[in-house]
Amino acid sequence: MPLISVIIPCRNGANYLAEAVASVQAQLGAFSAEIIIVNDGSTDNTAALARSLDCQVISLPPSGVSAARNAALKIMRGDFVMFLDHDDVLETGALTRLLAEFTADLDIVSAKMQDFISPELPAPDCAKLAPRPEPYGGLLPGAYLFRREALTKIGGFDEKLQTGQGVDFLMRCVARELKEKKLDFISARRRLHNDNMGRTLQQQENKDYATILRRKIGLAQKLRGGGSK
Repeated sequence: MPLISVIIPCRNGANYLAEAVASVQAQLGAFSAEIIIVNDGSTDNTAALARSLDCQVISLPPSGVSAARNAALKIMRGDFVMFLDHDDVLETGALTRLLAEFTADLDIVSAKMQDFISPELPAPDCAKLAPRPEPYGGLLPGAYLFRREALTKIGGFDEKLQTGQGVDFLMRCVARELKEKKLDFISARRRLHNDNMGRTLQQQENKDYATILRRKIGLAQKLRGGGSK
């Protein structure tokens, strides 16, 4: 039976963490899973809650999402790996469906995300949010399942980036020519709320995406043979 490692970084996310974990645990059966929660310097009861949910817990000083994911990658035992944000939830059967599509020549199987507004938000807060009306691809947490061996080619997440880590990671997957199969179904729902990273770190996000764009241009030049001069 294959083992899937589900890596969940979390800082002060006790309000949503249990739902994320439950969405993974509900899918066990045809495979087994280890859920690794990385407590990234939380000051709430995230660590205690994580342990009560029968998960493996790593505690770090505040280090950021990239460092949290990298710490989990060092100890994971799974044949396959998924990254999930603590405030998102997997759809029923998503892991089984992703796993079933793997063939010997594939490194990655991916699906789509669907936005939803967190139901506890008052109407004025909901009005400030803009969920995408249609499912979309290209977002790492909850939508990508990786073969373990493929991740060794990527070298982990860039810990210098505070935002956009997933985009940078997937860009390097393309540069390494990892073989991916894209599926047209929703594997996870992305929660929109007042503390989404894209809202709280907007200025930093602009800087990080400029860095990622420069890397993308550099990689494109290398692929065309123009980056070695």
